Amino acid sequence: MKKVFVLSMTAALALSSCVSKKDFLALEEKHKETQSLLDSATIKLNSCLEEKASATARASVLEDRVADLRKSNDNLEVLSAKGASNVEKTLESIKEKDLKITRLQDALTKKDSVTLALVTSFKREVGINDPDIEVNVEKGVVFISISDKLLFTSGSYNVTDKAKEVLGKVAKVVKAKPDFECMVEGHTDSVPYTSKDGVLLDNWDLSVKRSTSIVRALEDLGVNPGRLIAAGRSSYVPLVDNDTAENRATNRRTRIVVLPKLDQFYDLVEKEMKNLEAGGN
Repeated sequence: MKKVFVLSMTAALALSSCVSKKDFLALEEKHKETQSLLDSATIKLNSCLEEKASATARASVLEDRVADLRKSNDNLEVLSAKGASNVEKTLESIKEKDLKITRLQDALTKKDSVTLALVTSFKREVGINDPDIEVNVEKGVVFISISDKLLFTSGSYNVTDKAKEVLGKVAKVVKAKPDFECMVEGHTDSVPYTSKDGVLLDNWDLSVKRSTSIVRALEDLGVNPGRLIAAGRSSYVPLVDNDTAENRATNRRTRIVVLPKLDQFYDLVEKEMKNLEAGGN
């Protein structure tokens, strides 16, 4: 099942490259498929936990019976060799399933704990009190949204000196987490963009060019380019309606999506799900 999973965005692009709309949509589809796998694993885990509770209760009753019988020499003959063997097999089966459930729980919670630590690091380094920088997590993925007024001058894709200070803090956290990749998304408002020099055609070009500018800045700050992905979203993923100057300013932003390298995590979840399924047969 390695062909699916959110979070299976490990095919990082070269630094100066930018993903096409088709490739980007494929990344989003893989993210949805991975979330579906995670939901399925959670449902399976909950079912196994219920089975474990029921089996544990039955085993507890059997153990109580064994203890009572052993207390009375007169009743020891009631406990046949076959009955004792069945009790031991039941207890062993519960222990084995419990171990499998524990490993699956570890797989499902590992990413959450790592993500929480990552969010804490970003908030500490970047400065959560800055209204132009937002750090949050959605479905196990960390998002850093930075207003364009911190990164670029109006209509430009050249990174400002102030932006380099902010990006330096982002780079510091990213470099400390080698198992993560960064997808840089450029977002514009809906006002049609026309380049003065004719190099850029529209908001698509501007959003992508801003994304690649941030990617290059992160590379200059020491981030491995093999961990970077550049993507442009133009004006098609607004946070608010583009009906006021303030709202348009809100929509003009760069979002850095910090993604775990999903292959290892996916393999672990897939392996433990197969173990659980085999144990249930």
